[in-house]
Amino acid sequence: MIKKFLILITVVFSGLSYAQQGSSSPYSFYGIGSLKFKGTVENQSMGGLSVYSDSIHINLRNPASFAGKNLKSFNNESRPIKYTVGGSHSEVKLSSGSQTDKSSTSSLDYLAIAVPLGKFGAGFGVLPYSSVGYKLQSTDADDVLQYKYRGEGGLNRVFLGFGYQLSNDFRLGVDASYNFGNIKNTNIAFGYNSEGELLQYHSREQNRSDLGGLTYNFGLMFSKLIKSNLEVTASATFSPSSELTSSNSRSYSTIVIDPTTQQEFTINISEVDLSVFNLQTTKLTLPSKTSFGFGVGAPRKWFAGVEYTYLKASEFSNRLLTIQNATYEDAATISVGGFYIPKFDSFNRYWKRIVYRTGIRFEDTGLRINNEDIKEFGISFGVGLPVGRIFSNANIGFEIGTRGVNTANLVKENFVKFQMSLSLNDRWFEKRKFN
Repeated sequence: MIKKFLILITVVFSGLSYAQQGSSSPYSFYGIGSLKFKGTVENQSMGGLSVYSDSIHINLRNPASFAGKNLKSFNNESRPIKYTVGGSHSEVKLSSGSQTDKSSTSSLDYLAIAVPLGKFGAGFGVLPYSSVGYKLQSTDADDVLQYKYRGEGGLNRVFLGFGYQLSNDFRLGVDASYNFGNIKNTNIAFGYNSEGELLQYHSREQNRSDLGGLTYNFGLMFSKLIKSNLEVTASATFSPSSELTSSNSRSYSTIVIDPTTQQEFTINISEVDLSVFNLQTTKLTLPSKTSFGFGVGAPRKWFAGVEYTYLKASEFSNRLLTIQNATYEDAATISVGGFYIPKFDSFNRYWKRIVYRTGIRFEDTGLRINNEDIKEFGISFGVGLPVGRIFSNANIGFEIGTRGVNTANLVKENFVKFQMSLSLNDRWFEKRKFN
């Protein structure tokens, strides 16, 4: 299984590496970019709901899920080793006033493994934290081009987490993530002569921040059968605020732009000594995050739940780049979703073993631009298709939603997101039944 998993990883990376741009949103211009959803396709297909956890899927949002009970189908000896890998493709229509545009992005979203260790459980993997990808321009009152802006990069994180089964109903856990990456921002100012003709030479400012630092996430999960066919579940997570170290550089250039290809040719370049302004190395604050969830369902049949996430985005700070018309306020997300399985143990009707998922989410991102709150809304659907011999499955999900507004000189995004993942299970050690 490990060999097959490594081959799978290689194939997925090869297929997505040519388009590993995680965002094409103009709102990734702000802060450290657009925050990526820390969760699997299974979570996203239920509106981002992560309160539910079982023995065959990895829950990346709550480290308490790494622990769990042994399975009766495994003679109460252990739980399966769980692998997961997921990717997505998004199509976005952007509108601002009378202007419209389209963009698309593809990305590998996560790669993780969870290993049972008795009452303990461990999980580790890699996933993106934020993504920057934008191309913007501004004009004056006469619709004459003044500036062009573009950005790329983002933060990734490698995490290691542990969970512990404190009692039959109660689990707790913690994970630590090392965040790393870089963000590049480029601004080009266009000049004109007294007759309004575009000059040959233009000015370009380039900023780069190389980021790194640790973050932590603590989780609790509670589940209890109140009837033979009815189970209640509750969860909570908390990530305290943390600081990343940012190594910064800035340069100014005189450039010429080919009008046909838009290729930029540098005439001269001047590096800025940021240590004079005490900006060569800065600290960037990541805000704390708290979530609470509750759900009810019949094991291996159906589940419905709700989750509230609070992000104290007002704590965010970045000394290198400040934008006058944008501020951060505290953010919140409400997710409602669930799943249904017609008959999980049907061996002669494949479609009855399929997991059907759906959900809805309402998100206030905390970003406020030109006195307008930037909000998101999404409706999601998905299925889990059984594959392999030990509860493995392929998950397919869709989300349709909107972000932002097309008033106050802002951009409204209408997006369709397609997601796919593999959730694989295996056993590494089995007790011998016969000698």
